[in-house]
Amino acid sequence: MGLLAGWKHCPRCRADLEGDTARLTCPSCGSSYYAQSVPAVSAIVVDGEGRVLLARRAFEPDAGLWDTPGGFLEEGEEPGEGLRRELREETGLDVEPGSFLGTYLDTYGEGPTAASVLNLVYEARVISGEMQHADDVSELRWFAPDELPSDDEYAFRWVAPFMHRWAETHRHDNGKAPKGRV
Repeated sequence: MGLLAGWKHCPRCRADLEGDTARLTCPSCGSSYYAQSVPAVSAIVVDGEGRVLLARRAFEPDAGLWDTPGGFLEEGEEPGEGLRRELREETGLDVEPGSFLGTYLDTYGEGPTAASVLNLVYEARVISGEMQHADDVSELRWFAPDELPSDDEYAFRWVAPFMHRWAETHRHDNGKAPKGRV
């Protein structure tokens, strides 16, 4: 389901909209609306023992499942700043973003309210703070590459395949820091 699904009236002037689920226009005020993926940032935070930090989601979608810490960017927010903000909010930790690991397209939710999400994934290292989960996270836990959750315990479609690749590149590091792209 696209971002514009169900839109019938212009949010600026309330006139009937014209177009399709990719682009709508208002013949009255001239406004245009485009369906687009919502940007989000996620962090792969690895400690000195080579373990990765995962967050158990407290709310839907995917409540109770493991996810990488992160969240949606605010309008006009730089990805690095959004990553710092989200990690501070979710984990109590201040992090320094590192290497960019890739983009992963997924959906957030199901049915008519589902949103297309473009996940921007970065390495990050803890620079300060005391780990404490926020209200939208029910648990934070460090996982060694050989002790990661099973595939059905991960939130969102992109996380399990990503974590498999991460584990493969870090299984033999003997607790060393991450090695770039996964």
